[in-house]
Amino acid sequence: MNIPADLKYTKDHEWVRMEGDVAIVGITEFAQGELGDIVYVEIETEGETLEKESIFGSIEAVKTVSDLFMPLSGEILELNGALDANPELVNSDPYGEGWMVKIKVSDTSEFDQLLKAEEYGSLLH
Repeated sequence: MNIPADLKYTKDHEWVRMEGDVAIVGITEFAQGELGDIVYVEIETEGETLEKESIFGSIEAVKTVSDLFMPLSGEILELNGALDANPELVNSDPYGEGWMVKIKVSDTSEFDQLLKAEEYGSLLH
């Protein structure tokens, strides 16, 4: 199982990478594996400011639909437009080309409260 050490994680299986005060967010390799083949990513919250743990979209796989939760409070600046035509990027490259949103973080101290790679890994066992 690939759990990059340079990212932080949530109990809801999202990963977060900070670049200044902007967070890049996606779902983990474990989550995409559990969901199966991703067929659609629906995010209609671009430009909205949402609280941590609010639902910001959903991800649809062949057999199920799952909500996506904000790992940090902030404004959704950008959606990964590549997912419209190629939602399978979430399966093939969950930590790279399969990212979902970029968030302008309201409170960067929330990042420190997220799970480190080893803490997230221990949730999976």
